[in-house]
Amino acid sequence: MTDSADDRLLLVVDAPSLVHRNYHARSGSDLRDRSGRPVWALHGMVRQVVEAIDRFAPDRAVFGFDDRTTSIRETTYPDYKAGRAEKEPELVDQLDRAAAMLDALGLHTVTPPGLEADDVSASAATWAEARGWQCVIVTSDRDSFGHLSASTRVLRLIDGGIHGSPLLDPRKLHTMYGVEAEHYLDYAALRGDASDNLPGVAGIGKKSAGLLLAAMGSMAEVWADIDHAGGANLVAAVDSLSLEAGGRRVGAGVLKRLTAPEARQQFEFNRAMMTGRDDVDLGLDADDPRSPGGFPLDAATVTRVVGYLGVVATTDLAVRVLAGSH
Repeated sequence: MTDSADDRLLLVVDAPSLVHRNYHARSGSDLRDRSGRPVWALHGMVRQVVEAIDRFAPDRAVFGFDDRTTSIRETTYPDYKAGRAEKEPELVDQLDRAAAMLDALGLHTVTPPGLEADDVSASAATWAEARGWQCVIVTSDRDSFGHLSASTRVLRLIDGGIHGSPLLDPRKLHTMYGVEAEHYLDYAALRGDASDNLPGVAGIGKKSAGLLLAAMGSMAEVWADIDHAGGANLVAAVDSLSLEAGGRRVGAGVLKRLTAPEARQQFEFNRAMMTGRDDVDLGLDADDPRSPGGFPLDAATVTRVVGYLGVVATTDLAVRVLAGSH
């Protein structure tokens, strides 16, 4: 654990994304706990949680969950996430048990009423920045890219797991998308998100969205130019950047799509839906080492809870990492 405020680290884990990812990646194992219930997704989640804590040695850790009973976003937009395949019973069972299992270990979970794990991540990034801490978000969801900053990085889980996945910062995000981190939500709102059933601005794909933001900086500047100069500066800037990159003039076409009926409304709606709430009460105390989210955990408790999964190697690792003085 670290001593100075500048070096202290808050780890925030999007727990449902770990359960989903491990459910599909480990389904072939058909792992069952000592009572015969399916636990391959839970085991994968616990294993990755332990590996993340081992890798980053956080001073506090918080685990965000979705409220699975009510959704403010779905109330606002009844078709939110519509079209997703119905979850298999074994996945639902493990999602329902995930928070209780982490709580039983002594880890700190937060399920904000009506909200999602990404709102916990957004609030954690804000909490850490306000206190001069660093923050690492562990997730497989791109929504967290909007939280990247000088103090917050995102471990985007892919097939390589905790140790083989990219740890993104604003510079790496810019390399990937050509977009500054503070404008990533503009980029996402233009592009839309099919998994959440949020259509993008018609005719604006990821390439043109990236080009537009690289040329203009932010959508606030784009709308201001359209309102006050008819989009003349937009067309000139987009054309110039496109020609520099060996492309053709596309500025007039981009302007036409942005000024189409309902284009701005769709953008603003997407951005509002995608923006994580940053005011969730995380129940953390930066100064009290006994507050929720701290370490070490009780060794006997870790042994009992992880041991119930029936994987000795994971139990041993969990005891060393969670109950040790990392």
